[in-house]
Amino acid sequence: MEVVGRRTHGYKFKAPDAESLESLRSLTKMLKSPGHFQDRYGNLLDILKTKVDVMLLNTLVQFYDPIYHGFTFPDFQLFPTLEEYSHWVGLPVIPTIAKALHLEVADIKDKFTTKDGLPCLPYNFLHQKATTCFEKSKTDDFESILALLIYGTVLFPKVDKFVDMNAIRIFLTQNPVPVLLADTYVAIHDRTSHGKGTIVCCTPLLHRWITSHLPRPSIRPEPIPWSQKLMTWTPKDIIWFNPSCDPEFVIDSCGDFNNVPLLGTQGGISYSPILARRQFGYYMEMKPVYLILDRDFFLYKKDDANQRVQFEKAWYSIVKKDKNQLGKRSVIAHEVYVQWVIDRANKLKMPYPRQRIATSTVPEMKYRKKEQEYDTLKNLLDQQILANRQEKEENAKLRAVLQKKEDFLDRICPGRKKRRMDLCDGPHSDFED
Repeated sequence: MEVVGRRTHGYKFKAPDAESLESLRSLTKMLKSPGHFQDRYGNLLDILKTKVDVMLLNTLVQFYDPIYHGFTFPDFQLFPTLEEYSHWVGLPVIPTIAKALHLEVADIKDKFTTKDGLPCLPYNFLHQKATTCFEKSKTDDFESILALLIYGTVLFPKVDKFVDMNAIRIFLTQNPVPVLLADTYVAIHDRTSHGKGTIVCCTPLLHRWITSHLPRPSIRPEPIPWSQKLMTWTPKDIIWFNPSCDPEFVIDSCGDFNNVPLLGTQGGISYSPILARRQFGYYMEMKPVYLILDRDFFLYKKDDANQRVQFEKAWYSIVKKDKNQLGKRSVIAHEVYVQWVIDRANKLKMPYPRQRIATSTVPEMKYRKKEQEYDTLKNLLDQQILANRQEKEENAKLRAVLQKKEDFLDRICPGRKKRRMDLCDGPHSDFED
């Protein structure tokens, strides 16, 4: 065991107002078709239902790495990514612009009030509008206002009992994913640099992201502190890749940046997808070279270098990498990279005592055997899928041939179709008097 290298700090996490959250959940029960709502607005209902483990998030942010903008553990790293957030939100990263909110300008222009320097609409006003739309069976209008309330209360919580203009603007673009990720990074980076304060971001989304990578015990887990768990788990314990989150391409960089710059509601920050290769199911081959992100952070209120303009300009030139460009499919990391992470963790200093010895040695034979087993099973599955598809096509052809024969016999044998229909129970749509 080692002596703790650096102090831990207690942080608060901005939670939705309890009363507003309860009334929101009541509104969701009025949805006539949750599936229709999901098609329009993604997984907002799932995010709304998420129970956040604040102790887990508080422990997680102790591992935040201010240089590489991610979470550095003794011998592995984890980074929230655009593609993962897109998966959990259920909306694409770069969608088209949606229609505006279903409210007349005359209905809302007198309802705005200023809170924390931003125009806001009262939560109760929007709630009443949603209820009225429901009573008048205006389904689309009801769903739009409900979605806006979730945006302002859960996705972008700022002022209790109000939906601020930032949330409204983001809702109107229907492109919340980059801003949600930016708010997560900006809030954690800013608060951890001060060692105190409230982290204001979409905590249910952060919770869903980190728990998707953590081991899931098959039996009732023992009440072990999160700090001990996170210091005990090894890279082989981590769930690196979620097959249901397998994007066709990854946004690798933007403009003149060798990473991805993000703009949130309070400021800007960048993150590097190259460090998150394993989370997309690809081999982490080498240590990063000349990759330092600590300059890529600013708050709007202190943007003396006008970085916001640079960040905005960068998004006009997006560099994407598809599956052919991302390399070998594997969640293994090369020893050179693992040793780099260990060295970085030692330099950063871990916030909790070590529970094990970190090593860069990768049990290649074990992983190769697993890979071979995976490849074998995948080939068998592909073959079975192909066989099923061929069988289905053959059956369809046979049915078509049989139907042609039946039609031919019906034409040359008067009364045959009627006699055949008489054998069936009940009326038949093909039968004609």
